[in-house]
Amino acid sequence: MNTAFHKLVLASNNEGKCREFAQLLAPFGIEIVSQASLGVTEVDEPHVTFIENAIAKARHASRQTGLPALADDSGLCVDAFNGAPGVLSARYAGEPKSDARNNALLIERLQGAMERSAYYVCVLVLTRYANDPAPLTAFGRWFGEIIDAPRGENGFGYDPYFLLPDGRTAAELSPEEKNAVSHRGKAVRRMIAELREI
Repeated sequence: MNTAFHKLVLASNNEGKCREFAQLLAPFGIEIVSQASLGVTEVDEPHVTFIENAIAKARHASRQTGLPALADDSGLCVDAFNGAPGVLSARYAGEPKSDARNNALLIERLQGAMERSAYYVCVLVLTRYANDPAPLTAFGRWFGEIIDAPRGENGFGYDPYFLLPDGRTAAELSPEEKNAVSHRGKAVRRMIAELREI
């Protein structure tokens, strides 16, 4: 694996994501530094796709730090809403960001809906430098359905309402269990495979 990637700035201020990425990448000798700890400002995410937003975030973090940057754009896609909230998952109920308000709005809008299937998406982009013409990309998806009452104390975001095929919610999984099956875990393993090729 290219030693240039042993220290990456994570283009996110989400503490939950930072913890998960640090846990997922530590076994591969990759140190994650949060962009907040380096004084990187948040960048606008005006795009309608996860991949475009992830590229914008990675380029911005790399430009401001001079380090290789890893950006994650992820969210919940609900089939009954044609994929919404999608890229707006973190701001579904508006500003300021609030998991509680986002979840309350989701459940309110799903009242009476027979179709409850949903999936998490994670898109990772790794740029070697700000103007990298060939950033590495990796995708992961995690399928489940939305329930009305929250269960579990772990995770973040929509996890307490995201029911898995085994009957548990994402928030009822331990961090290790979640990393083994989640959208983010899948995307990280695919990114590691990409890194091993260069």
